[in-house]
Order: sequence, then structure tokens, then C-alpha cells
Amino acid sequence: MCAASNPVAGRDGLAVLDAEEIRRALTRIAHEILERTHGGDGVILLGIPTRGVPLARRLAARIGEFEGLDVPCGSLDVTMHRDDLRLHPARALGRTDLPPGGVDGKTVVLVDDVLYSGRTVRAGLDALNDLGRPRAVQLAVLVDRGHRELPIRADYVGNLPTSQREVVHVLLTEVDGQDSVMIGEGRRP
Repeated sequence: MCAASNPVAGRDGLAVLDAEEIRRALTRIAHEILERTHGGDGVILLGIPTRGVPLARRLAARIGEFEGLDVPCGSLDVTMHRDDLRLHPARALGRTDLPPGGVDGKTVVLVDDVLYSGRTVRAGLDALNDLGRPRAVQLAVLVDRGHRELPIRADYVGNLPTSQREVVHVLLTEVDGQDSVMIGEGRRP
């Protein structure tokens, strides 16, 4: 991910990761998950909608390629656990889809596209708590922007330092028709 090693002011619309770099980052993360979980036994991947879900599916497919494992994969809606609901009450609910057998006693890897303040992950931990008691919870993100507001860190990460005024746009084929990570100024489209 050397394309993102030197953040530059005024890089609006700059593509910092292309499809091949995203593929390589996910391959590396999949290998790291296998290493830290001793072969992936008892691992469940839960993507946080919207873009965390296809990333979790891609990671599950990569792990399957490397180890011949069928890694359970699902989605975890965090909407009702967000701490900004009263500020932005009109949010579409996502879908929680747990693999058969649930999360009890499993190593759950939450997957999201961007880690920024940590508030979405905190909501994910709260939502997960309502569903059972995992043995361990880990976090995989494609982009870690820094600028945390809560003491949360990713276990598996691609890294992209940014300024606070910059916005990271993760585009995935499954949602957006292409794979790239863009840096811009202003709000996400």
C-alpha cells in the first residue's frame, strides 16, 4: 500500500488504492487471520453493512482458497446501537445475518471498510453482545484513517493516513461497480 504512504493536502479525487492493491491487501489480511487464529478453526466473519459485507465475503473466499475451509460469513447491522441516532434518526436498517450455530464460543472477526472514529465498531460490539458470547472478537478493516475518538484498534488492517478534513471513499464492485479507494474533500457521495 505504498501509494498511500505520504498523505498530501489537496488530493481531492486521488485514487490511493486500485483494484489490484485492494486484492493484495485482502490476501494479506486473510493470511494474517489464518496465522493469528491457528488455521481459521472456529472463525466467523461478520461484515458491517454496507461495504464490510462484501469485504467479509472476499476474505472468506480467500481463506477458503488458502486452507480449503468454508469460513462462516454473515452481516451485522449496527444501526440501532449507534450513539448518533438522536442526531440523525432517519437511517435505513441493515441486515443481520448470522451463520448457523451463532457466535457463542467462536472467534468473530468484524469486517468494515474504514476505521475512523471507532464509533461504528463500538456499535458493532454492542450489537454482537446482543447475539451471544464469542470466545474472542477481532477487527479487520481495509482502511484505518486514524483520528480515533474511542480506544479501538484494528487487528488486521490496510493503513491510510489522512487529514481530518479529507474523506475516504471505498468503492467495491459489489456495491459501486468498481474497486478503488479514493481520497477527497467533503462528504461521501
